[in-house]
Amino acid sequence: MRSLWKGSISFGLVNIPVRLYAATEDRDVHFHLLHRECHTPIRYQRFCPTCGETVPSENIVRAYEWQRDAYVPVEEEELERLPPAAQRTIRILDFVNLADIDPIYFDRSYYLEPMEGAERSYALLRRAMREAGRVAVAQVAFRQKEHLASVRVYGERVLVLETMHYPDEVRDPSPLRGTDQETEVDPRELELAHTLIERLTVCFDPGKYRDRYREALLELVARKAQGQRWELPRPQEPVGVESLLEALRESVRLAEAGART
Repeated sequence: MRSLWKGSISFGLVNIPVRLYAATEDRDVHFHLLHRECHTPIRYQRFCPTCGETVPSENIVRAYEWQRDAYVPVEEEELERLPPAAQRTIRILDFVNLADIDPIYFDRSYYLEPMEGAERSYALLRRAMREAGRVAVAQVAFRQKEHLASVRVYGERVLVLETMHYPDEVRDPSPLRGTDQETEVDPRELELAHTLIERLTVCFDPGKYRDRYREALLELVARKAQGQRWELPRPQEPVGVESLLEALRESVRLAEAGART
């Protein structure tokens, strides 16, 4: 694994230097888009429809849509002058029970690895949180954003940082039909529903769940690769000076021969 970030956990007056690694990976099947005629991968260009031309990166500026079709440009230097977030620090703010955090707030998971010399303080925080049954609520800045986050013990050995959504990033579900009030249900149906839930209740074993769509898709690709596989066309060899001279001489010779006949 390649670390994404280096910093430290700020735990009171204790700093624990750590590296951050992505804890999950994308296993989705991704497709390329090819030109059906020649099988060449399609390229996208940054095109301005007003000027009718492709725009080079040096002529592109960030802008925030303040109102519909009205933008405020923001230059790179202005972003750099903003007050820096808590750079390179996972700042622990509170400790809470994990059950108090609704899963809707969780975003992405990252492993935290102690840097050389920080193993003891890392183990201290890990053991203290495990024995207290608490998780830390923290703030950390990386990838040009200050994240709300939690730090918890995963699998007894590793500290995991979970980036979280801020409350105003979670949508209000009240406009959804059928969710704004408790609906009367038949007691017999409710009892049967409880019975069904009990019979389907097991210990969570993530290894028993498979992505059957991805498996079927990869089988389809493997099967088609046996009989229908498109190769990327080879780029044409550039014509060297000597070859160009030879081609021109041959062209002249053929033209003169054609004129004499």
